[in-house]
Amino acid sequence: MSRIGFKPVTLPAGVSADIADGVVTIKGPKGELTVKFPKTVSVSLADGIIHVLPVDEEHPDNVFHGTVAAHLHNAVYGVSEGWKKELEINGTGYRASMKGTTLTMFLGYSHQITVEPIGKYTKITCPDETHVIVEGCDKQQVGETAARIHDSRRPDPYGAKGVKYKGEHILRKVGKRAAAGGKK
Repeated sequence: MSRIGFKPVTLPAGVSADIADGVVTIKGPKGELTVKFPKTVSVSLADGIIHVLPVDEEHPDNVFHGTVAAHLHNAVYGVSEGWKKELEINGTGYRASMKGTTLTMFLGYSHQITVEPIGKYTKITCPDETHVIVEGCDKQQVGETAARIHDSRRPDPYGAKGVKYKGEHILRKVGKRAAAGGKK
């Protein structure tokens, strides 16, 4: 039984929802998202509140009850507030810049790395050479775009050079000389 699924999803001011043929369309100031739901889950809209209920308690597919409610909550938050991921670039000569909507990064390779935003409403900004911000209304697309940037050069545990999420803790390792008792 899902506890999350029984919590109603409240639509804030400026956000509207439409339910038709197993699809909920949510429109807001940041964009428009659709959430599909199976026939084993019923979704209803009344007075600006979306209710998600399982059709049959005994059916094995009612496991989607909480998942559908979580996706609806994420979509409502995305079109009203928006999702945001921040990344930091550390390392000598490592930098990023924007060329149109494409992010171009120099990360110590012999070539530059380019990353395009995923989705219609996802936007990449680069306020300075060492910070990258990914914003959008779809949580999955923002996370996927940020993960592609992060995976272009993950931080190494010795020098912590690379691309990391803001606030990410990196477990540092000691180098060979320090481990052997040599001079630092």
